[in-house]
Amino acid sequence: MTLAGWREWVQLPEIGVPWIKAKLDTGARTSSLHAYKIKEFDRDGTQWVRFRVRPWQESTDDEVVVELPVHDRRAIRSSSGHVEKRFVVLMRLTLVGHDVTAEVTLSNRDAMGFRMLIGREVLRHGFMVAAARSFLGGRAPRLVRRRNRGRPEVSPA
Repeated sequence: MTLAGWREWVQLPEIGVPWIKAKLDTGARTSSLHAYKIKEFDRDGTQWVRFRVRPWQESTDDEVVVELPVHDRRAIRSSSGHVEKRFVVLMRLTLVGHDVTAEVTLSNRDAMGFRMLIGREVLRHGFMVAAARSFLGGRAPRLVRRRNRGRPEVSPA
């Protein structure tokens, strides 16, 4: 069993996001990623989705455009009780040093405190959440953390 904090730095290498801060939520079944400009399209008879990801709060830095096959479409109930139909994609992520393939719903999380939410389906891969702890998998490099807080990078003097 791998111990993880209630918030962790996660890597999404296949889509070009080396660091994103995520909340681990045992109350959520499926993981969710902040995505916008979500457009479905056909590629060789298969349904795909194109979307944009901004890994940092209140910043357009390091935005990536992603194209992935549609794995599913689901009605997801938010914590406020609102039901929203979302695309689901399969995505490899690294959490506390372990690679996991996850079903991830795409949703605009601008109003949320975290750009990514990790749900129970991922946590069932051998993770235990320590609710009172954070970043047990280590912290992202200092310059990355500064970008996440909306602070400019500072070059050494």
